[in-house]
Amino acid sequence: MMSIREFETRSFAKNILWYYCFRSKSEQAIPSREHRSKVAGTTDVSSASKELGELRKLTLDIKALLSSQKETLAKAKLSLPPGVSDGLTQLSATLERLSRSVAEQEQERAQLQALASIGGVVNSSLDLTTVLNEVMDTIIKLTGAERGFLMLKNPKGGLDFRIARNVDRETLQASSFEISRTIVDRVARTGEPVVTTNAQEDPRFGKQESVVAFNLRSILCVPLKVKGELTGVIYSDNRVRTGLFNERDRDILTAFANQAAVAIENARLFESVKQSLNEVTRLKNLLDNVFASINSGVITTDVADRITLFNRAAETILNVPARQAVGAEYDKALPPLDGGLAHALTEVKTADKAFAYEVKPTLPGRGEVDLSLSLSPLKDSSRATQGVAIVLDDQTERKRLRSKFELFQKMVSPAVIERLNPNQLKLGGDRQNVTCIFADIRGFTNFSEYLDPVQLLDVLNRYLGAAADAVLLHEGTLDKFLGDAVMAIFNAPEQQEDHTIRAVRAALQMRNDILALHEVMQPQYRLSFGIAINVGEAVVGLVGTKQRVDYTAIGDTINTAKRIQENAKAGQILLSETAYDNVKDQVIVVPLEPMKVKGRVQPVQVYELMGMK
Repeated sequence: MMSIREFETRSFAKNILWYYCFRSKSEQAIPSREHRSKVAGTTDVSSASKELGELRKLTLDIKALLSSQKETLAKAKLSLPPGVSDGLTQLSATLERLSRSVAEQEQERAQLQALASIGGVVNSSLDLTTVLNEVMDTIIKLTGAERGFLMLKNPKGGLDFRIARNVDRETLQASSFEISRTIVDRVARTGEPVVTTNAQEDPRFGKQESVVAFNLRSILCVPLKVKGELTGVIYSDNRVRTGLFNERDRDILTAFANQAAVAIENARLFESVKQSLNEVTRLKNLLDNVFASINSGVITTDVADRITLFNRAAETILNVPARQAVGAEYDKALPPLDGGLAHALTEVKTADKAFAYEVKPTLPGRGEVDLSLSLSPLKDSSRATQGVAIVLDDQTERKRLRSKFELFQKMVSPAVIERLNPNQLKLGGDRQNVTCIFADIRGFTNFSEYLDPVQLLDVLNRYLGAAADAVLLHEGTLDKFLGDAVMAIFNAPEQQEDHTIRAVRAALQMRNDILALHEVMQPQYRLSFGIAINVGEAVVGLVGTKQRVDYTAIGDTINTAKRIQENAKAGQILLSETAYDNVKDQVIVVPLEPMKVKGRVQPVQVYELMGMK
């Protein structure tokens, strides 16, 4: 049975305990209505941890108070019941354990809440940089790490740093990438996370150079995996504190890494798709620019013969606007070219081969044109025919210029044409030793008085044509036609060591061709040339104006050749003395009496050419 003294003592202690509990509670803020109306089961863990701490402090205060009241109790001939002090000590220890446990639960709950919420944040963006920054900031927040690094696998299988952040959410520079490559390589190789509370003392890593050199301590490294395949590694550490990470941190970070890996892969795929779309757009724009800038008309049709592409050149060539053509069937959009386009399109689609032909249609607004059409199958990536590509080349201007050039070739020596450079074309000439040949139709003036002009021109062209062909056959340069006469030079513009003998052969060829021409002409049309050849220095080059130039040779040599030719009889070929001296070992001649020629004081020695030795 409890004594009166024991009862009083216990009551005293009990009252003190209730007093301090009441005082502690009264000092707390009165809970709000919203707080009181929260759904049951949502106990604020943070408040519980705080209250447990306060209770432990209250217990220690009571124990200290009771200890200080021992003398007072002794004077009153009272004493504390046995075990009170020990009970208070045990109560304090229990409250401390509960507080630690609640704090751990509070941390775990906060990590789980962050893990749940960050999933939405990370997956809310498809921008790779944003996702990587969010991932790294969350890792540092979840683990309390000092630094965090995220590395992604490159196409060659290695790991590249993609993001590096510190606790202040600042991006680290490459010079600060001081990490344990051994741990990173191990995680990448095995696919298993690694946690160490103190790398300096960990037998697995303590001897690694990077661990020692960089003074690494708490390290947590986990893999990033998508569908079981490693895509990267997350590495976080603290170079100051030891024991920062534990198994729970490893599991939390591994779970988060699984979410982050999917988000990163989605962002990378999106970035890849975006780059592909940008490349496709760039190529499309480039292709459009190419089609727009080329001179050939490009038209494409689909399998239903509807026009899908109509470039600017096609608009110009066919005089049809693209807006009118694209989307319409080709036979309704294009002007009638000929009856062969429909056949060509069918041939290309059925035979699966290219087809080309030329047409000469009359187009509205342009008149008659020359077109070249090339058709080929239009295929997709799987080589299936999706339509036909038609390439139009407008040959109208080209053929017109070609006709003019061919006419020019008939008027000017090919050697002169080859030598002409439009960029260096200028008036003037150079002194050069040349052989000059003059051939004139004898009796043509009287002949022309009794002949119809049209018929006369036909006869003249046949004689001048024979003379010109003989000159060109021996690579001479036709200088000009002078009415019924022909002037030609050799050794210009191209150098010819045997220029005089070439002129001799051309003159003989000319005479023989005229004789052959007589055999097919009526007797009244049979005429003959009087021909003369002279050798000497002349000025050779372009004379005229910027609008009209002639390639010719001028000088006394040319004048003398003309004067000698005026004295030649029909069918006779006369050589000057200088010409004869150049070829006397190769020709048969008959010396003639020196003849008086216009412009010369002294008679000129000449030789009649009979043939070649």
